[in-house]
Amino acid sequence: EQMSLVSQQTAEPLGDGVIDNYIIDPSVHLTLGVLVLISMTAAVALTLRHAVRNEAISGWAQVAMAISAAILAAQVLLGIKLLDQGQGIVQLYIHYVGGLIPMAVFAVSGWFARGDSGRSARVLAALLVLGYVSALMAFFIGRSYANGG
Repeated sequence: EQMSLVSQQTAEPLGDGVIDNYIIDPSVHLTLGVLVLISMTAAVALTLRHAVRNEAISGWAQVAMAISAAILAAQVLLGIKLLDQGQGIVQLYIHYVGGLIPMAVFAVSGWFARGDSGRSARVLAALLVLGYVSALMAFFIGRSYANGG
């Protein structure tokens, strides 16, 4: 029997909402976590390259950041759904703090560093490195808990 990544619980409803009654397989969270790290690696590398050259970031760096932010947003929403399913309870702190810091970095960078000048690219690169380190910590610490600690 093949296991589905998303299944609808049929026995007893978990909640009143439709989404409450869908069960998400944790492997989706792992896959998205890997995609977050890959996309953030690209965004950080491209931004750092421009920061070192003291120039505004390129369109490719902007695209990499947008992709990272979108995947990260999906990861956060999926993580909340998994916590709602009762999974990951022993690692709430690392997930809430470590997982949301990268989202905060994208929000803050929009306010303070658009990357439209050399100085702004350096500030943006520093913020992205902070978010990247946080994402790495959340991923690897979260994986150690998921693997039995």
